[in-house]
Amino acid sequence: MSYVFMPPAVPSVAVHGRADARFAVRRIYCVGRNYVQHAQEMGFSGREPPFFFLKPADALLPVGEGEVGTMHYPSLTHDLQHEVELVVAIGAGGREIAARDALSHVFGYGVGLDMTRRDLQGEAKKQGRPWCIGKGFEESAPIGELRPAADCRIDADTEIRLDVNGRTRQRGTLGELIWSVPEVIEHLSRAWTLAPGDLIYTGTPAGVAAVVPGDLLAASVAGVGRLELRLV
Repeated sequence: MSYVFMPPAVPSVAVHGRADARFAVRRIYCVGRNYVQHAQEMGFSGREPPFFFLKPADALLPVGEGEVGTMHYPSLTHDLQHEVELVVAIGAGGREIAARDALSHVFGYGVGLDMTRRDLQGEAKKQGRPWCIGKGFEESAPIGELRPAADCRIDADTEIRLDVNGRTRQRGTLGELIWSVPEVIEHLSRAWTLAPGDLIYTGTPAGVAAVVPGDLLAASVAGVGRLELRLV
């Protein structure tokens, strides 16, 4: 079989400590408003049922450990905002996965940024339209190297943090997640069949704010990794 044109390369993420292997990405799922204080700053409160949106796999912007990546300021927006997130990489697929079994489906973890054209998202929400234009654009999913789950030490006290130009903008712990990682996988797998290569961006703490060209973003999840990015 031949193709009309050459297929694009498969989006992938480096695996820490494994120079000879990369994690091929199938889908990117994102959990909305999954930290209490972030939900409150967005006008919501309490433990609302989780909801999800997707980014295209080619929205990934992989950045190697110890490198400073480059993200281009996107078109159409005057309010580009950062959201630091723990990313879960699925290694074994399934449907209707129970929370008690969910971690056995996890390959590893990483630190990511859900970059958002907030003004475009807000306008779409006001008009009752889909808001993928605010979330699913090129380079909107920066991500650091993945670490296999066995190499990660994460719990409720694990810090998640984002600094911009050396000043802390977002800081929280994984214990502040409204829906834990196993619960997220359980809910998500009821709606979609998960498969190896899926990434789940699990939500962001409070403190989301705008960034501009020239800003240096440093995102980290303790025991998982660090991601540095310059906006140009």
